[in-house]
Amino acid sequence: MAVGVRAMPPLGVIAGVRLGTVAAGIRKAARRDLVVIQCAPGTTAAAVFTQSHFAAAPVIVAKEHLRACEPRALVINTGYANAATGAAGLEDARSCCVAVAEALECRVQEVLPFSTGVIGERLPVAAVVAGIPAAVAAATEDGWADAAFGIMTTDTVPKAGVQEVSIGGVSVHLAGIAKGSGMIHPNMATMLSFVATDVEAPRPILQAALERAVKTTFNAISVDGDTSTNDALVVLATGRSGARLTAAEGPEFTAFCDALERLCAELAQAIVRDGEGATKFVRVEISGARSDGEARVVADTIAGSPLVKTALFASDPNWGRILMAVGRAPIRLDDANRVVVHLNGVRVFRQGMVDPDYREEMGQKALAGDEIVVAVDLGQGVGRAAVHTCDFSYDYVRINGSYRT
Repeated sequence: MAVGVRAMPPLGVIAGVRLGTVAAGIRKAARRDLVVIQCAPGTTAAAVFTQSHFAAAPVIVAKEHLRACEPRALVINTGYANAATGAAGLEDARSCCVAVAEALECRVQEVLPFSTGVIGERLPVAAVVAGIPAAVAAATEDGWADAAFGIMTTDTVPKAGVQEVSIGGVSVHLAGIAKGSGMIHPNMATMLSFVATDVEAPRPILQAALERAVKTTFNAISVDGDTSTNDALVVLATGRSGARLTAAEGPEFTAFCDALERLCAELAQAIVRDGEGATKFVRVEISGARSDGEARVVADTIAGSPLVKTALFASDPNWGRILMAVGRAPIRLDDANRVVVHLNGVRVFRQGMVDPDYREEMGQKALAGDEIVVAVDLGQGVGRAAVHTCDFSYDYVRINGSYRT
């Protein structure tokens, strides 16, 4: 059950973008599993992808096509990741692009493919190709909600968000969708996420904004410490609002970056809230590090610890597990006695031992809710970082133990 995920907001329209979603029977009958996103001529794109050594075939092809030109369409399937499928997988991804290009009468290189699902099995190309004409025909400017459902795998809820910002006195809109629930510890962006905006921005400026936004959002979440072979995040900029970004600096660029970061944060945190089997949404805050980088290392170590996560599932204030994680983090800790630990505002540890005013029932009460802040002050400097994660429940094992069966 997703933890505190709000209902999907009205996503409105991003002028120049149309989305079509169908049930193509790719893996399961009657399930929305194929999305085609069309973008108007003149649209620019920025993207970040998985850094996995086993990057999926659609990731490889999407990178190739982005190097060649700006996109006119994105095609996304669920059910099969088309990863670890060799040369045949590359051909399958390209075949999907060919089908979209024929339907839209555009160049093959103007189509970007994306897949999510089981690793190591061939993509049923015939089902995908057969569904593409219907997905193209179904496209509407307000098709965001259907598309949010159409990219889901083990997700229990769709993830979507909107933002609005003024650029040069012109109202600029952003909308986005994301999917992800397990295999979440991205090293680039996120599982799959697609964002569109009506601002005009050359690719280098849009790319700079995207890379700035993902640092504190999609690259600062973890469900289970595992990075997918298919992670991808794309931002499309149609330019239809009349507002234009002309440099990767200045107040207008900063305003756009802030809006994009807010949207990415909403989408990324929705993924954590819908982590497989999650019952608690956890924010890990590190302060007092010698640098922001070292703070992030400690935050990641705590957020990725199975022992910490299982204790949080049980609402067990086992602060010793948090100290364990801090203690094994690969940083220099000049004086461990300066470390202070709070659980939802309750100080549990300081000066090398349990806080003398702390009582076990205080910790149990602090962790009883479904939203938790683990705060650690390292007492070494001014570095700070925050990461969002979730607990590990019995259901995480059940979901993943039966994922293919």
